[in-house]
Amino acid sequence: MSNVTAKKPMVTDIFVEGAKKGWVIATTSTVPNVLMAFVIIKALQITGALALMGTVFSPIMAVFGLPGEAAAVLIGAWMSMGGAVGVVITLFDQGILNGAHIAILAPAIYLMGSQVQYMGRIMGPIGTEGRYIPVMIAISVLNAFGAMLVMNIIL
Repeated sequence: MSNVTAKKPMVTDIFVEGAKKGWVIATTSTVPNVLMAFVIIKALQITGALALMGTVFSPIMAVFGLPGEAAAVLIGAWMSMGGAVGVVITLFDQGILNGAHIAILAPAIYLMGSQVQYMGRIMGPIGTEGRYIPVMIAISVLNAFGAMLVMNIIL
């Protein structure tokens, strides 16, 4: 009888395999979304649409202690969490958002994040009835707004 045991992988092999998977995720998902957000914000800024957005959304966003331009973060989050992070970074770099604003926005990014992507990738393939999708979206958005209110009170 042969006494053959399965060879345990070395820690370094596990680390390298994880690093490879992380690299693929970063280069195929995260980086493109963040880059897209930088481009969109720059285009909005050049066309004057960002300033218009700031004016239009200012009364609503003021409830949460945010400038009107922060609405771009929420719109970005609804499409892609990575994109929303890119929008936050860009607006922070431009001095429109500060650390407190980012703390208020962070929970909202994750509570309503990537719903557009999830509708196509998850809800359709699992057979979610169309009549439930708007309700699910509304619940996430209301949760996000509630979290922003709480964060504004705490800060």
